[in-house]
Amino acid sequence: MARAAVSGRLGGRLLWLPARLTERRDESDNARTLVFDVPGWPGHLAGQHVDVRLTAEDGYSTQRSYSIASASDDGERVELTVERVDDGEVSPYLVDDLAVGDLVELRGPVGGWFVWRPDVQREPVLLVGGGSGLVPLMAMIRTRRAAGSRVPFRLVYSLRGPASQLFVSDLRTDDPGLDKTFLYSRSAPERWPRPPGRITANDLTAAGWPPDFEPTCYVCGSTGFVETAAGLLVALGHDPGRIRTERFGPTG
Repeated sequence: MARAAVSGRLGGRLLWLPARLTERRDESDNARTLVFDVPGWPGHLAGQHVDVRLTAEDGYSTQRSYSIASASDDGERVELTVERVDDGEVSPYLVDDLAVGDLVELRGPVGGWFVWRPDVQREPVLLVGGGSGLVPLMAMIRTRRAAGSRVPFRLVYSLRGPASQLFVSDLRTDDPGLDKTFLYSRSAPERWPRPPGRITANDLTAAGWPPDFEPTCYVCGSTGFVETAAGLLVALGHDPGRIRTERFGPTG
């Protein structure tokens, strides 16, 4: 990835661009991946997000922010994975109603802290995701794969139950140097070795990196999940300056 391209993705004026839906994929019981063609897209870094704007025929418009799921340097193609919030204004429409060929507007990419750059980062990486907080972490995994990076990754993915898992087929891909651990908070698969429950210090000790390896830790999920996981990492001895967090939640 050229440094000039990186600079352009971290600054400059952000414009609304027309984005046409070209593909829809089911990811879980209530989440879809939406693939957009975005002419003029400047490119993005793994971990960044976009603003999505919908405009009705009467002129009413609303917007929300969503993490980018696709790898960086993917041309003018942008993938968003959206989980339905049942009482939400935007996510039910995106998940259930937006059809291939429909247009929305995207503005971005946004964010420069919660990013992973294979051209400059060589330290081990720990990814800790709760629910749909996996989405920007998946962009990092896909970027690592596309770049042929040998940076060691470890993923700790906490989810309610098997039916809510995102990126099932993608996470079955054999990625040398990527270790994956699944934690279930409510219901686990039959004979799963860990009983259902929230993430603990023991989970992060067993599946994460020791603090003296000085990994960069990316934690994404609901506010409660992020505060818990980040607090556990600090208590285990990880440098707070190496812990990057991203929170999500319903709007309105």
